[in-house]
Amino acid sequence: MATYKIDAAHSEVTFKVKHLMITNVTGSFTKFDGSLESEKEDFTDAKVSFEADINSISTNNEQRDAHLKADDFFAADKFPKLSFVSTGIEKKDDEEYVLTGNLTIRDITKPVKLNVNYGGTATDPWGQVKAGFEIEGKINRKEFGLTFHAVTETGGIMLSDDVKLNLQIQMVKQAA
Repeated sequence: MATYKIDAAHSEVTFKVKHLMITNVTGSFTKFDGSLESEKEDFTDAKVSFEADINSISTNNEQRDAHLKADDFFAADKFPKLSFVSTGIEKKDDEEYVLTGNLTIRDITKPVKLNVNYGGTATDPWGQVKAGFEIEGKINRKEFGLTFHAVTETGGIMLSDDVKLNLQIQMVKQAA
């Protein structure tokens, strides 16, 4: 069984949500961890776990970040982490996979499907074996209790319910 851990220095966890339905606001989590276990070289039996620290959320706006950490959204004081645990993986071709699992935000767990692009495996100059993945998906924030809603003066929608997820993940194979 090979075990891989996220190389946080070479990974990023971002999300996008439509604001005023005209532009996207991008945010990220700067503190996260995860692992992948697989016996097969092509990861078709991979078991994946991931968690992000809610207090590490960043949208490059302190006031908005504080609001996201508050009860209207993530309630970071009560629910300091979000997590994902895989339930299955399906290989479409040499690069494309569909990863299914349970995403937990605010103690609400829902099944999600994520599209995974396997970028390949390489050995770095220090002899570490690394595997790269791009992971994309979409969730409805309201299904996870992120129900804050505001309308504009003209009755327009302030925030979309859909949140796009994008993770650029580099994993490091751990010594046996």
